[in-house]
Amino acid sequence: MEAVMQSFQGFCKRKDVVVSAHRYGIDAMAAMAQGLFASLLIGTIIKTLGQQVGIAFLVDAGTYAMGVAGPAMAVSIGYALHAPQLVLFSLIAVGAAANTLGGAGGPLAVYLIAIVSAEFGKLVSKETKVDILVTPAVTILVGAGLSALFAPAIGAAASAVGTLIMWATELQPFLMGILVAVLVGMALTLPISSAAICAALGLTGLAGGAAVAGCCAQMVGFAFMSYKENGVGGLVSQGIGTSMLQMPNILKNPRVWIPPTLASVITGPLATCLFRLEMNGPAISSGMGTCGLVGQIGVYTGWVENGVTVTAFHWVGLVLICFVLPAVLSCLFCAVLRKWGWIKEGDLKL
Repeated sequence: MEAVMQSFQGFCKRKDVVVSAHRYGIDAMAAMAQGLFASLLIGTIIKTLGQQVGIAFLVDAGTYAMGVAGPAMAVSIGYALHAPQLVLFSLIAVGAAANTLGGAGGPLAVYLIAIVSAEFGKLVSKETKVDILVTPAVTILVGAGLSALFAPAIGAAASAVGTLIMWATELQPFLMGILVAVLVGMALTLPISSAAICAALGLTGLAGGAAVAGCCAQMVGFAFMSYKENGVGGLVSQGIGTSMLQMPNILKNPRVWIPPTLASVITGPLATCLFRLEMNGPAISSGMGTCGLVGQIGVYTGWVENGVTVTAFHWVGLVLICFVLPAVLSCLFCAVLRKWGWIKEGDLKL
């Protein structure tokens, strides 16, 4: 029995089937977010732009991109798992099935089912003389079968969790504003995908607004409080790129994470209680913060699609929550910690 297990482990290693938290929890999830970005998110932005300027071609192009979100996610996941070409291309059908049957929680169904399908496809890839038939058949049948059996339940569970969070945020906007902002913001800085998490849970509405606030607090906060060490390059790379760049410094001195996190404790409830900032665009935008200004574009998209009469109060709230307060608060908290000696010169150097 032990010899059989060792043989199977060797086979899996040869086929690059590696069961690990990093590959599935970080690589695959980050890839899923990129697939969503390249389909649903960019499609929504293009469609909204087309609607605003009255260009039918842009509306159509955006609609086409939005319609292939499932396949885009599945292929992105397969790419992250180093799937061979036939497996990768077959995941298009798997993604379509899982996303369609998963309903509102489709992204989570695609994430789980695409991983399993890709790994099964890799196991049989190039193991027979009729690989061009066997590999696509196994990948698609496994994916379609799992989608039929489990995608509706997975989607319903993810949707229920997201609905619960959104309901709780409506019921307790102050406490949930803090909780959602802190957790999603920290997820954005960690080497996991806050965007994929928000997409999988369908996090929109007030909870989505709190998530945007938390992500902005991390990105803009780190960008401005580390300006002394990193200059304009660091400001841009963190402010509209990702605060994940600070993870090596956080590991060396976890106290550098305190200022932007405290900023999110303040901006989260301000977003939910005072400005009633809602994310009613694509759920993935809730976990993007200021990355490419996607969070802000998502909020604006939600205004447009829901027929909101946008006032100066809306714009002031968006600017304060996403840019001004994260920068000011993080710098103030950082100054205090520098004075206490908790953050030293060079601790934030990229």
